[in-house]
Amino acid sequence: MSITSFNEEKDGREVEIHTWDGPDDKDNPFNWSLTYKWVLTVTICFISILTGLPAGSYGSGNEQMGDRFNVDNEPFPNLYWATCSWNVGAALFPLVFVPLTENTGRMPGYFVAYIIFELFLFGSAFADNFATLVVTRFFGGGASSVSINIVGGSISDVWKGDRARSLPMSLFGFTSVAGIALGPFVGSAIVQIQKPRVGLEEPWRWIYYIQIIYNAALIPVFFLILKETRGDVILKARAKKLRKETGRPIYAESEIQKQSVMALLKISFMRPTKMLLTEPVVIFFTLWISFAWGILFLFFSSVVQTFTASYGFDAFQTGLIQLAITVGAAIGTFVNPIQDWLYLRTAKKNDERPGKPIPEGRLYTSIPGSLLFTGGLFLYGWTSRPDIHWIVPTIGVCIVGIGVYSIYMGVVNYLTDAYEKYAASALSAASLGRNAFGAFLPLASFSLFNNLGFGWAASLLGFIGAVLGLVPIVLVMKGPEIRRSSPFMLEATFSDEEAVERRVSVGRNGSKHGPGPTNV
Repeated sequence: MSITSFNEEKDGREVEIHTWDGPDDKDNPFNWSLTYKWVLTVTICFISILTGLPAGSYGSGNEQMGDRFNVDNEPFPNLYWATCSWNVGAALFPLVFVPLTENTGRMPGYFVAYIIFELFLFGSAFADNFATLVVTRFFGGGASSVSINIVGGSISDVWKGDRARSLPMSLFGFTSVAGIALGPFVGSAIVQIQKPRVGLEEPWRWIYYIQIIYNAALIPVFFLILKETRGDVILKARAKKLRKETGRPIYAESEIQKQSVMALLKISFMRPTKMLLTEPVVIFFTLWISFAWGILFLFFSSVVQTFTASYGFDAFQTGLIQLAITVGAAIGTFVNPIQDWLYLRTAKKNDERPGKPIPEGRLYTSIPGSLLFTGGLFLYGWTSRPDIHWIVPTIGVCIVGIGVYSIYMGVVNYLTDAYEKYAASALSAASLGRNAFGAFLPLASFSLFNNLGFGWAASLLGFIGAVLGLVPIVLVMKGPEIRRSSPFMLEATFSDEEAVERRVSVGRNGSKHGPGPTNV
């Protein structure tokens, strides 16, 4: 193990800094075997599916829960408040807890969040009133979102470089959408179990019982497979071991520069909020992904409404229809390597940072993806009629799934590239917005489709999607100018020299922006 003195000070005394034992250190996550990297990646992406399922599976028991708790679901979808609370928790919890994994490590974050998620599934399963469901799903959704948000960090920990991360991030994007979209099918399949509609044997409770069983059974499997991926945390553990063995003041760099929990929480709240209020790119990207995410959740109720009214489908059949969203996300995943190829080719055209791909190259397939998203909404709404075969609106749902995936990947990848060291804050802002839309937009679903009719309701949503689809077009056309006008982007590079060059370049172009947000 390498110990290098950098004349660092901790608590007023000089200490030795522990670093990697050269570029080939076997403990460095970037040097792990390709086989294990893929085992880890598939495992954590599977976790994102498992923790996303309850978001959509809940609604499959609406009829039974309405009878059990005396809650009316028409004309206003009051039962949806439990999904609304799930998304509110999903919006807020990552802001508080995900930044802490930078210091504590990814694995404690996974397991603590997963166990809390499991415990609140218990609370929902044994709920004796609707208020209990709303509260337990708030905490369950929060814990679920923490687990899902850590996955992206773990992928960045073990896969080095854009090319290496390409396929793992595509898989993560798929599981992020599919985990939620599979929920209605899983829930509707479970409620087919013939159980008495009384007491703790009610079919809707089995939605939770079955998920509790398989999630609990997988905890020891995950414990055996997963290991810490955060390099700073690995070095910190090695330094602590060396201090104990040698008695010398040996520390990892992260221990010297360690921030307090309160400082981390302050940044995790303030920086995303400031970016969401002052950064046009973050504002419009958040609106773009938030609307798409809201449609994903709106489909949980609107598909049931349209296919029941037009084709007489039951709960299980409408759950099968919603598998089309997952099929769409899978198609998007298979197409995504073309997007990555286009992105990497932009390195030849980059005059600002020669040899490095242009961030706007991340958006090339998001533009047709936005068109598909809009077109799918129109097709879904206007063909949900008894005289048109049900497969046609189902194809519309599938096309929307392709669009949601392409928008999600475009937003995540562009914000990561454009904001670099502030990427976590930009993504937190977008996550806050999309989960807020997922919480509240579907509340309008029944009235919207009932009052306007299926065609015009979907058309209204399609027109909004078309307007928001201009966001990637504007970025592709004006991206360099927009990035030069952003104080956050000017400071976002990990290279201090490059940050200075960016500011000098902007000064030559007449920008009036002052210093960047280094203290935020």
